[in-house]
Amino acid sequence: MDKEVKLHGFWSSPFVYWVVWALKLKGIEYDYIEEDLPNKSELLLRYNPVYKKVPVLVHAGKPISESPVILEYIEEVWPHNPLLPKDPYERSVARFWINFATDKVRSALVSFFWAREDDKKEAAEQMFDYLKISEEQALGDKKFFGGNSINMVDLIFALFTCWIQTMQQVVGIKVLEPSRLPRLHAWVNNFKEEPIIKENLPDTERMLEHYTRIRSNPN
Repeated sequence: MDKEVKLHGFWSSPFVYWVVWALKLKGIEYDYIEEDLPNKSELLLRYNPVYKKVPVLVHAGKPISESPVILEYIEEVWPHNPLLPKDPYERSVARFWINFATDKVRSALVSFFWAREDDKKEAAEQMFDYLKISEEQALGDKKFFGGNSINMVDLIFALFTCWIQTMQQVVGIKVLEPSRLPRLHAWVNNFKEEPIIKENLPDTERMLEHYTRIRSNPN
């Protein structure tokens, strides 16, 4: 019998992993449908006719698009194992850092990845500056952004910190180094070692090949 929850995704998309991790952390069973993005399925185009991209979560036949929206939906529909604080103020703080990550850090990561040779160092320093702010103001001395356990802020930042480890290999400049960002570097290791996360990470070698190919052939 088909599960009530389905997820349309693509293996290398960090935005899909946001949703995968959230579902796994909450213990929600789902069917995963891998999309061939150059040849998108009719279902994907029907479920997400505006952006025509993954991830798309389908719950009881109803599609939800855009990863931040999907995460909020998951949190509201399945409130157990919460990924956001219950306290209104703490929740607002979490949402502030989620917005900071999806706005500032994301833009810096994209600029870093696509930087021309002459602009690499400047892009790397901009990326470092935003990560330093995140380390000092959001993470602090905590094990996770959520304290002793992973919350939605951790999931959002994982997109930029876990994926940057691959991207800096492709670009040829290291940004996330233990000597410069010791607490954030330790957080990455803590995050990846959490059993549910560790079991649901993309293959690093495949990722390296994938992003090397993308940067070499942007069109």
